[in-house]
Amino acid sequence: MASALTDKLTRLVKEMRGQARITESNVQDMLREVRMALLEADVALPVVRDFIARVKEKALGQEVLGSLKPGQTLVSIVNRELAATMGEGVADINLAAQPPAVILMAGLQGAGKTTTTAKLAKHLIEKRKKKVLTVSGDVYRPAAIEQLKTVTKQAGAEWFPSTPDQKPLDIARAALDYAKKHYFDVLLVDTAGRLAIDEALMKEIKDLHAAINPVETLFVVDAMQGQDAINTAKAFKEALPLTGIVLTKLDGDSRGGAALSVRQITGAPIKFAGVSEKIDGLEVFDAERHAGRILGMGDIVALVEQVTAGVDMEAAQKLAAKVKSGDGFDLNDFLSQIQQMKQMGGLSSLMDKLPSQLTAKAGSLDMDKAEKDIKRKEGIIQSMTPLERRKPELIKATRKKRIANGAGVHVQEVNRLLKEFEQMQGMMKKMKGGGLMKMMKRMGGMKGMGGGGMPKMPF
Repeated sequence: MASALTDKLTRLVKEMRGQARITESNVQDMLREVRMALLEADVALPVVRDFIARVKEKALGQEVLGSLKPGQTLVSIVNRELAATMGEGVADINLAAQPPAVILMAGLQGAGKTTTTAKLAKHLIEKRKKKVLTVSGDVYRPAAIEQLKTVTKQAGAEWFPSTPDQKPLDIARAALDYAKKHYFDVLLVDTAGRLAIDEALMKEIKDLHAAINPVETLFVVDAMQGQDAINTAKAFKEALPLTGIVLTKLDGDSRGGAALSVRQITGAPIKFAGVSEKIDGLEVFDAERHAGRILGMGDIVALVEQVTAGVDMEAAQKLAAKVKSGDGFDLNDFLSQIQQMKQMGGLSSLMDKLPSQLTAKAGSLDMDKAEKDIKRKEGIIQSMTPLERRKPELIKATRKKRIANGAGVHVQEVNRLLKEFEQMQGMMKKMKGGGLMKMMKRMGGMKGMGGGGMPKMPF
């Protein structure tokens, strides 16, 4: 996420932190570097000018000059102003309306509107405990209605049927009437997109807005579009009273310009960010935390939330009890650990939220390769019989060959997995009784990542 911008700003942050004395000259030098980094990241020029002016004014004020650690104070100012550029704190969805609260999803074709509609439905069901209905008014794009039906089912929401021969206005009114009669809390209306802004699209969506009077009108924009995203946002803002923005594909955006520009250009707060293709890959946007990520400070709060949401606490407690009682750690448990990692969103998603100094060593690793390796391990274990998983010692040459064929891998990879499993099994044996405390003490002596004393993990 915003990797190019993060790399540049992380280097600058290190230099700034080391400054024992702040002068107008070194502030100017630093701001010139920041300005270039922002422009290269596709941040809109007016936004860059405003940001640089605000930082300069504060950097040359008493807050920095009178500080015992001026370099660190300067970093905090840059962090604060980055957050202010993207909005103040968190702007969650507004559902203060007579049910059903209607949410209109607007944006260009290809921005991820339909998928985002389903992701938002899942968010409202799980986080806000709402009964959600979705409907598609996209009567122009082939299979758009079926796509919404499919992803709505994945989200656990209800889908209202519509057909390409209907008018979007009639579809929305029928869905609203159904939502009222069946006591839905929220109605999400997915609208038609175009490959470019045109008058027909704008008139249709204006009429739709006037007819259903949504409590939220969310503009869905592809973060990877850069400068184009800003121009599109401006056009939609002129046509509709936007209440919020959803930035999609933020995980694939190496520049970060859209996130920094779109709030200031439209005046509408960024409410959500799409951070993965999965149905639960939608985060409430927090400007302060996102600013920390861009500056390479990581987002430990989001990391903890992601891990907590992904961990099956009941399964974890059962495993802990099993290990404590002295029962063997078998390949079923090993598979469960691998699946928990996938449940948390995978390695790259977790690494993205760690501070840059912690991920520096891991930067050379190929995350895609590591993710594929995890899937391969899962496939190998799933090619084993239930008995083999419970009793790995039974797996000899002929069984290894059968397992390798079943998983579509070489026998060497089966051997490698079994070796890693044995290491993990040995580690679990040490956790029996007081062994866990000894291990924690040994790990406490580590510095950074992967220091001495850290047991080798299977992924």
